[in-house]
Amino acid sequence: MNGPTARAGHLLPSHPTESVPLKSLLAPLIFYFLFAIVVNSMDAPVAAEEPRKNTREEADPGTLTGKVMVGYQGWFNCEGDGQDLGWTHWARTRKKPLGPGNVTVDLWPDVTELDDDERFQTKFKHADGRVAEVFSSGNRKTVVRHFEWMRDYGIDGAFLQRFAHGLSNENQKQHKDAVLDHVRGAAENAERSYAVMYDLSGLPAGGCKVVREDWTHLRHTKHITDDAAYQRHSGKPVVAVWGVGFHDHNKPREYTLAECRELIEFLKSDGCTVMLGVPTGWRDQDRDAVDDPELHDVLRLADVISPWTVGRYRNVKEVVRHGKKYWQPDREWCVDQDLDYMPVVFPGFSWHNLKGAPLDAIPRLKGDFLWSQILAAKGSGCEMLYVAMFDEVDEATAIFKCTNAPPVGDDAAFLTYEGLPNDHYLKLVGEAGKLLRGETTTK
Repeated sequence: MNGPTARAGHLLPSHPTESVPLKSLLAPLIFYFLFAIVVNSMDAPVAAEEPRKNTREEADPGTLTGKVMVGYQGWFNCEGDGQDLGWTHWARTRKKPLGPGNVTVDLWPDVTELDDDERFQTKFKHADGRVAEVFSSGNRKTVVRHFEWMRDYGIDGAFLQRFAHGLSNENQKQHKDAVLDHVRGAAENAERSYAVMYDLSGLPAGGCKVVREDWTHLRHTKHITDDAAYQRHSGKPVVAVWGVGFHDHNKPREYTLAECRELIEFLKSDGCTVMLGVPTGWRDQDRDAVDDPELHDVLRLADVISPWTVGRYRNVKEVVRHGKKYWQPDREWCVDQDLDYMPVVFPGFSWHNLKGAPLDAIPRLKGDFLWSQILAAKGSGCEMLYVAMFDEVDEATAIFKCTNAPPVGDDAAFLTYEGLPNDHYLKLVGEAGKLLRGETTTK
């Protein structure tokens, strides 16, 4: 959203799903329902009256195995938050008031637990006449609160998104650095883990140089990997690079696979475990992936492969098919190459206010859509998960606390959590971790 190909959750492909004959779905459907019976988890997710505190007293930052990590955008700003970035990621025109006709989010955050100094008033109103309020990621107290929510519901940690294209803009970089500092303290305070994830979207040719320079600064000047909360895997600090091998049909990416190779080799030489965010079609080099004989050679340099799936399936049947067609053989390929595999799951999707598309493009089904993905990943033998995203209300993939009473009137159109408690998805993701580790067989 801060560039032509910025990942507001990552741009969807022009053909995210394919029509599938019913006959071809029978086998995976049988597998899905048998597995669901075994784990006794296909009932509607149940929400307790009170949140569970300290589900896991302390997350282990020493390995990604058995972990459920969330993506943390941390990209929200408000007028008056001291960052001079206006209503970034809330409004289409960030220097104009956030209100009717100038909004880009499809979910509205629940700010009832936030203190007065964490809330920013908008031009929207709720049905009862209250002024609608939002938060800023530039507020340390709010970031600390978000990581406390992760702790309270047993979510292991977060990949902090660091969009490389904004590192050349001083104001944007200052915000990114501030959020990183907030996350460092918040993760330590909540005994969660965190790792940096660079998103290459929108970089020009030669742009990977800024990532090398930035990582050198973060590791050897700010010493972030010395933090007790910094995520490690195979004995080394994890750094993720998202955007390797994508084929953007409308505008090809300017940075090359050769540049990606150089960046991976640099990070490996710096003693890092490298995780790559790659397209769904990376293995067969189809769909959203480039068709390039060098792609697999580049991916073999990494330690963890994580294919992006937002928008690649739209309902439970397609989830089952995706698990059989992609996740299982993907993981087998990775095992053969001595690589780890971390699939991406998401709760639903909508970008009505952002792109003008229909509201609720991929329905959440009261949590069943997300849980079906968790089951499919578990059934595919996966040992780690990446949940997109913790806080992204832009494309309605957020799992943090959102309201069932968003602003109304003036043609306002927002989603809700379908009447479920505001912490429903936090609980669900916490239960996913237990299922992944074999600590439970049910939600």
